[in-house]
Amino acid sequence: MNQEKDFLGTMPVGRLLWKLAIPTVTAQVINMLYNIVDRIYIGHIPEVGAAALTGVGVCMPLIMIVTAFAAFAGFGGAPRASIYMGKGDHASAEKTLGNCFVIQCIISVLLTAALLLWNRDFLMAFGASENTIEYGVNYMNIYAIGTIFVQMTLGMNAFITAQGFAKTGMLSVLIGAVANIILDPIFIFAFQMGVEGAALATIISQAMSCAWVLLFLCGKKTRLKLHWKNMALKAGIVLPCMALGLSTFIMQGSESVISICFNSSLLRYGGDIAVGAMTILTSVMQFAMLPLQGLGQGAQPIISYNYGARNPDRVKAAYKLLLKASLVYSTLLWGFVMLFPQAFAAMFTDSAPLLAFTGNALRIYMACLLLFGIQIACQMTFTSLGNAKASILVAVMRKFILLIPLIYVMPLIFPADKTTAVYMAEPVADFIAVSFTVILFTFQFRKSLKQISEMPAKAEDTK
Repeated sequence: MNQEKDFLGTMPVGRLLWKLAIPTVTAQVINMLYNIVDRIYIGHIPEVGAAALTGVGVCMPLIMIVTAFAAFAGFGGAPRASIYMGKGDHASAEKTLGNCFVIQCIISVLLTAALLLWNRDFLMAFGASENTIEYGVNYMNIYAIGTIFVQMTLGMNAFITAQGFAKTGMLSVLIGAVANIILDPIFIFAFQMGVEGAALATIISQAMSCAWVLLFLCGKKTRLKLHWKNMALKAGIVLPCMALGLSTFIMQGSESVISICFNSSLLRYGGDIAVGAMTILTSVMQFAMLPLQGLGQGAQPIISYNYGARNPDRVKAAYKLLLKASLVYSTLLWGFVMLFPQAFAAMFTDSAPLLAFTGNALRIYMACLLLFGIQIACQMTFTSLGNAKASILVAVMRKFILLIPLIYVMPLIFPADKTTAVYMAEPVADFIAVSFTVILFTFQFRKSLKQISEMPAKAEDTK
């Protein structure tokens, strides 16, 4: 316990955030490569690259659902485990880990069955056309088999980072990403497997990451260890974790629903080229979202641990640093996107028509990116404090209450160019959502700090 205190409870917050955030941001950048490297290679397959890219792009809603379910238990359980550690309740922290592990296994089996049985139906509903559906089906038939590896890697890796082992968490992602980058061209081009090769490379790489994560959580270096005795599911442990993880699940899983709405509307107004551009837009958006989430994950152990230890000054200091760092990153990336949109698009395609179309759409779609630093910092802090209700509310507000209706309303407001109007839904929703989040966060954060300030610290917590 003293070791944990020295690390998360007493080290200067700025130095500690730097120590934890650099590996978590690096891990998210690597994870971003994991997610987009297939699309980069696929988009450059001779003759069929543009169609194959669009077909695999339509798979993204399903892939987002898989990763969202990984967050459902893991990203909800990890902050609660950190809070327990801050309180000195190691047994409850390990029970949380064990219960979340079992939930991830159950979810993996159900998702794998659903993806294998109904992926063609899903893809057609998500905006695939007769020209692109076979590429999507071929990719998903193989990717579905590796669902359990994705679940274990993402969900259980959150518990590694939550203990303060940020470098180990980074290595978990790095192992798979490097393997994927190496295997992709071998399977896609050398073995001439096309999109099936990309999917096979992905699941082999995820299996390698999964093995690393589980070996660590069963090894000697971890503070929270997987034990059989902690795997008996208990409602008092599982339900609060799933409630807290629901916000991250909504934030990530709703991207799937949003992709469906975008793709169906864009296919109607702009055809396959508009859907292909959307694949690139969502890929570039990951350049913003994943590093910002990495910053939040770096701050999470600090905020959660010190919230559990009832140290409001360190909680407040960690949040302020998180907000500043997030704003700097989102503003810089926004500037690059506005100045060089086609440079980002060129990473995914060499099709001249698609490049020209995407360059204009990218500026519109990401017009409010500079405000995302505020949104993510507030939402990640809500989760770190265990405030499930507020975290869920801001996620639902941006995605379901604002963005999805706007995808269908904007073309009615701007009928002259309905395709552009669909892309405009994103920045309009972002601006309103950030305004709402700031107001809610101001009141909720003060309330949380006041609560722990008024509670006297236990004697054993101050030793």
